[in-house]
Amino acid sequence: MCAHQISSPAWRRFARTSVPCLRTEHVNAWRCRSEAVTVHVVGVGMTQFGKFPDRSPRVMAREAVDAALADAGVTADQIEAVYVANVFAASMQGQESVRGQVWLDGTALAGTPVFNIENACASASSALSLGRTAIAAGEAETVLVLGVEKMTHPDKHRALRVMEGAMDQERLPELRRSLGLPEVGGSPFMQVYADYARAYMEQSGATAEDFARVASKSSANGALNPRAQFRKALSPEEILAARVVAGPLTVPMCAPIGDGAAAAVLSGAPRAANRARAVRLLSSVVGGGKRGREDRLVRETARRAFERAGVSPGDVDVIEVHDAAAPAEMIVLEDLGLARPGEVVGMIRAGETRIGGRMPTNPSGGLISKGHPLGATGLAQIFELVEQLRGEAGPRQVEGARVAVSENAGGYLGPEAAAAVVSVLAR
Repeated sequence: MCAHQISSPAWRRFARTSVPCLRTEHVNAWRCRSEAVTVHVVGVGMTQFGKFPDRSPRVMAREAVDAALADAGVTADQIEAVYVANVFAASMQGQESVRGQVWLDGTALAGTPVFNIENACASASSALSLGRTAIAAGEAETVLVLGVEKMTHPDKHRALRVMEGAMDQERLPELRRSLGLPEVGGSPFMQVYADYARAYMEQSGATAEDFARVASKSSANGALNPRAQFRKALSPEEILAARVVAGPLTVPMCAPIGDGAAAAVLSGAPRAANRARAVRLLSSVVGGGKRGREDRLVRETARRAFERAGVSPGDVDVIEVHDAAAPAEMIVLEDLGLARPGEVVGMIRAGETRIGGRMPTNPSGGLISKGHPLGATGLAQIFELVEQLRGEAGPRQVEGARVAVSENAGGYLGPEAAAAVVSVLAR
């Protein structure tokens, strides 16, 4: 018997130094431990997303944490570690190195071990993966995962400039030239998405009208989400008539700059499985990009995530994807294995990705309507999916949802992203 199948905390501590799992090779030992522990999301919390000049990262972090702890029904002294995701606090607020410790100072969590995570837009999902791994490995029983970002600044262009830090700085002039941008100005990441969009149009027959349909669907979902940054439903015609950002992309097709925080409590405690509102976190897999490689990152990460979760793409009932621009939703659905190449175009036109459709995608409103405070985005996706699987999403509810998947990506190496995380959850 694997030592970590013993539920007593004392035996768990003993098992870390005992030998039953160590009699096989290290990989099998890890599997023995991880398969013995089912990790649950037992609580979630999230702030309103938007532009809040007077709200600090500290204030937003504490609001999300308090909500997650209350939702989980646990106290701060039950949290054994905190994983804090953030991208831009150093550049935007000057807070380096110990962000999580600073934001939680003065709370009941002060003194709890904190791990600060930065992995571009995939930071929050990366923190989720690390928290899950700690529990599966028997290093902790209950942890808190937190994502925080404040992107608004008196200098409105500062966030756009800072975002270039998610690219190779030594190669930045080369990357800007490859994207058709001047040495300064413009939005490199929206140009990347415009290039993705044009390539997808050539491969699939998608049109700008299809991208507008995606953005319109997301705006309708966002209008139903009380925490969304944008809560106005837009027609495809309104979206097409808006200001052009890059290539076929108009403003409503692109994720906004904003502020917000989201948090989740994870637990591997035996009692967690008995909680009526607990959701199983079956897998959370981080993938790494590679410069010069064709864009296989999400496909390979998704394959590993589904394999570890023990489910197939066909089992999925509801999806949250990283739609920093509307075309990404279509591309990622295919990369996740949820549709064949080119099939999503017809699905969009038939309304199959809407709430109530065959493949409801981004019921939260997605990044383009819910908002995209970078360090909080991945956990905001988890917040939505947990609500969906609990049956608590109100007018956004996907009926009968039992299995959910999230995809969160970040950074740019060219032509791939630098990181991607795919997580699978189930009731």
